Amino acid sequence: MNILEIKHRALLGTETQQTSHYQNMRLCFELLSTAKMIDLSCAQRLAPYQLSESRFVILFLLQQEPEGLAPHLLAERAGITRATLTGLLDGLERDGFILRNHSQTDRRSIIVTLTDKGKQTATSLVSDHSQWIASLMAPLNEQEKQMLSTLLGKIWTAAQEPTDHDQSTR
Repeated sequence: MNILEIKHRALLGTETQQTSHYQNMRLCFELLSTAKMIDLSCAQRLAPYQLSESRFVILFLLQQEPEGLAPHLLAERAGITRATLTGLLDGLERDGFILRNHSQTDRRSIIVTLTDKGKQTATSLVSDHSQWIASLMAPLNEQEKQMLSTLLGKIWTAAQEPTDHDQSTR
């Protein structure tokens, strides 16, 4: 099975297949292609609900907090900037998923809550989406899952280390 994207095949075209450099590049490109396919599948699954992955995360977080959340807390928990959150909230509010109301205790503060539509969508999607995500790893046995986790951790660590190029430009 060739899971490489065309651009990755082009980048590999200059390398000799027998070298470890080629093999390392190929594995990296396979990982990137797999991640992209998961993102694409996720987007396709959420599109019928008028949701992106980011919008889905906001619904999920609000489902966990029935009394609502202040925008700065929502942004923090979603791992996004407040500016990004504002755009997401604008769209979610326009599409009837959320409401922005003044806090009962501090009229200067805004609390974001789910509408009935938002609650229904979140309730039906959270379980379904979690099952889909889990199904992606279902073909792996427990030992393979642990090995994959260990290997991904090693790649994560290597990706965070400065390269020779990074150090020479300082």
